[in-house]
This record gives sequence, structure tokens and C-alpha cells, in this order.
Amino acid sequence: MAVTVWVCKICGEAYITTTDKPARCPFCGAYEKYLIDSKDYDDTGDWDVELNETDKANAEKAIGVEISNALFYKCSAKKVKEIDGIKLFKILAKVESEHAAVWKKILKLDKIKWEPAENCEIDYKADLKDSHAREERAIKFYGEAAAAAENPRVKEIFQAFVEVETDHLKLSEERLK
Repeated sequence: MAVTVWVCKICGEAYITTTDKPARCPFCGAYEKYLIDSKDYDDTGDWDVELNETDKANAEKAIGVEISNALFYKCSAKKVKEIDGIKLFKILAKVESEHAAVWKKILKLDKIKWEPAENCEIDYKADLKDSHAREERAIKFYGEAAAAAENPRVKEIFQAFVEVETDHLKLSEERLK
């Protein structure tokens, strides 16, 4: 059985598997097309990105969106009583935190400021509605930022996150039916 190390082109994290290529990055949720066999991928320049004013402003806004969403999901995972909600919000918090870490690398920040705290409800459906609105806003902004991006790396990240956030939107849609 072969053991493969996959590297995600979006978040830069490596993943070891004895199975076929994963369908998703287990860290940031990027689709399979962004996963590359580590033997075939040199990612040493992926984080040395020159940002024009627009790309920098959009990356700064993006990290704020991801921090806000991660904190909201952490709050929701602690407050809701439904097991599905706890698990859903916990994994969404991790993925959004990883997205914030991507923008931290692009912006060459030393650390992420995890504040201020976000409010959430005890009511699962109310938090799902809030989640849905947050994901819709993120998708809209990321689509606009991808279209405006001049740096190909920044464009690629925004496009990948549109796909991931669209899946997050579907998760809330399914549960709100």
C-alpha cells in the first residue's frame, strides 16, 4: 500500500494518506484539484506574494470575515444543544480558522487577533440562519475580490474559498428545510 503526502495549494498544509487523493483538503476544505503530490509540488514561493492596494485591502477584509465567522461558529458550537449543530459548528470554526491562517500568511502577519467575540444563540435554527447570511456575504465578497484580484495567487485563493463557502451555505440550507 502506497503512502502519499498531499499538499494543498490553497492553505499549504500537508496530508498523509494510504488511500487515493482526498476529495477535499482536510484543513481548509479546498477541492481535490488543489491537492498536489508533495513530490511534484514546490510551494516555497506560495506565500511571498506582492499585493497591490486592492488585493491587500481585500485580503485584510477577508481575514476579518474569517475571524468573525470562526468566532461565531465557536460560540455556536458551545451553545447549541443538538449534536448535529455542535459537530457542524465545530468543524466550520476549524475551517474558517484555517482560512484566516491563509490570509495571515498572505498578509505576512505575525499572529491573528482573535477578537472581538461574536454573539450567537442557543437556538440551532437561529444560528443556522445567521450562518447562512454570513456565508452568502462571504461568497459575494470573495467572488468580487477574485474578479478584482491582479495577483494570480490571491485570485486562486478567493476562487477556492468561494467553492468552500458555497458548500458551507448548502449545509445550512439543507438543515433549514
